[in-house]
Amino acid sequence: MTAAYFKQAYYSLHPKLYRVAYAILKNTEDAEDILQDAYCKLWDGRQKLVNIQKPEAYCVTLVKHLCMDFLSSLKMKHHKEFIDDYDFPDHDTNAETNLVNKETIEKVLLLIHRLPEKQQRILDLRVFADCSSEEIEKITGESSENVRVLLSRARNTLRMNLKQSYYD
Repeated sequence: MTAAYFKQAYYSLHPKLYRVAYAILKNTEDAEDILQDAYCKLWDGRQKLVNIQKPEAYCVTLVKHLCMDFLSSLKMKHHKEFIDDYDFPDHDTNAETNLVNKETIEKVLLLIHRLPEKQQRILDLRVFADCSSEEIEKITGESSENVRVLLSRARNTLRMNLKQSYYD
């Protein structure tokens, strides 16, 4: 595949791919970065592109996956920063206890990451962003009843999975 053909076939999709990335990320710079990554991946795999039947659908899917990976990495980075910034109580200076506490927090964060997406988002807003139920309703567009249900389910699932992980 020549560079001229690549530009003609794939750069023409730029406006649509940008809209997809921006719709997911809600940030101009991040959307542009994702598109840059997508074009690099496409160019690096250009030999395989000749076999793609629907290039537009392939590119949209690629951009969506890159956006989801980006959001996941941000969430994990946010959780890691939370662990690193967590102040353990001063009254217990036992290093072993602090290590166990840190491992427990890491386990809880991993279990949060395994929750369904809506439950993760509601729990993140409630626990890490310290949002009220009303604020969560406005941010997510969910009804107050649904916010309560999702939060309750997330907490119950975490409780159950945490207990199960200690028994395993």
